[in-house]
Amino acid sequence: MQSNSYFWPLTRGKKRQVRETAINRGWSAIAWFTAILSLLTVVFVPPIAAGQDPEEIKGAPAEPTDAQEIAEQIAAVRKLQPTLPDRGAALYFLAAAKQHLRETREALALLKECLALEEGFDPSGDPAFLELKSTKEFTTLVETVHRDFPVMAQAREAFRTTEKDLIPEGLAYDAARNIFYLSSLSRRKIVEIGRDGRVSDFVPADRFGLLPVLGIRVSPNDGTVWADSSTDGGRTELLHFDAAGKLLGRFKPEGSAKHGFNDLVIRKNGEVITTDSLANAVLRFDPAAGIFTALALHRRLFYPNGIALAEDDHTLYVADNLGVVRLDLDGGESRDVDPGPRSTLAGVDGLYWYKGGLIGIQNGIGSPRVASFHLSSDGLRVTRTAVLENRSNFCILPTTGAIRGSDFFFIANSQIDNLNNDKVMDVTRLEVIRIGVLRLP
Repeated sequence: MQSNSYFWPLTRGKKRQVRETAINRGWSAIAWFTAILSLLTVVFVPPIAAGQDPEEIKGAPAEPTDAQEIAEQIAAVRKLQPTLPDRGAALYFLAAAKQHLRETREALALLKECLALEEGFDPSGDPAFLELKSTKEFTTLVETVHRDFPVMAQAREAFRTTEKDLIPEGLAYDAARNIFYLSSLSRRKIVEIGRDGRVSDFVPADRFGLLPVLGIRVSPNDGTVWADSSTDGGRTELLHFDAAGKLLGRFKPEGSAKHGFNDLVIRKNGEVITTDSLANAVLRFDPAAGIFTALALHRRLFYPNGIALAEDDHTLYVADNLGVVRLDLDGGESRDVDPGPRSTLAGVDGLYWYKGGLIGIQNGIGSPRVASFHLSSDGLRVTRTAVLENRSNFCILPTTGAIRGSDFFFIANSQIDNLNNDKVMDVTRLEVIRIGVLRLP
């Protein structure tokens, strides 16, 4: 959901960077583009005059209400920094955090250091840096990024919806029936897209009193449909439907803590594994016992979002704002995947396994893009990165996708930036939702 800045308190990165605080949201959307915090910045903070040195700005407004939490996250990332394989991801995170705290001089220094690594970060589309867009230094940085990472426009339109106010977040493909499922945040429902492109309700909005629906996947075992749902306030449910749209079950974690289920995968044994963006956790759900269990990882996660399961059914990949973590579900060992030089795995909203590698929709790197990452045989290192779509009409605000054969279908313009507390803010800005398609390498 998102333009994807690390600072979108109320929208998502993958799945809507649904966050209560600036960083604990994302994209990645996501993570999954401008959230309430960015809008408030535009309204209440005077822009930097063209040519004015940010270092000369005086009388900065009072620090944001979440300053202490952001400072704690800055400290946590700095502590992790020496162990992270993606130096640029940490620098970008810190730059956005510093700018959020109105520490512009340090933010620009961190951003400059990040972009010098040429990993693909593009702050031109990030609401976190909206105030800096008119400055010469920022403009020069962006021009360099755009030279090194030019427009890539390979996608075409596969189909579109007739309802403009869906604000979709998740997309799934049922190979047995050759249909797609599209989840809706604002309408709180799931639609079905047939092989002829016709759109109909799979689960109508008024049938089960659903929360906003995010990630959605089809079970490889029986064709049933699992979906994540959650609100900005921390209510969340895991939903289970049969192939006819009948509700088979709805499940939520115990206790009063806030949770935000975002995206999910389904194992061959029936287990469901979901990212929990608000709790910064990954949960394993046992359908037979109805119990959620947190998976142990080697480091703290920052807004976990996209998730993918390798073909072996035992290797899990989890994306957060700092990269992608690989987890051996049998042995329990986890490590960060090394993106390699001039590449980043940060800010992934939608994440998918494909032929020994990963396909990612990256909303948390500034301007969104779709990229392919070929992995080493042990799955711990990116050996080749290919940018498939970048700064095109199909990267307006992408969130998630689904693979059909060698084609990648994805939501091109989710419009999540027009959503606040799961309500559309400006109906005059709504457009038809387009699903793009790319041929995978």
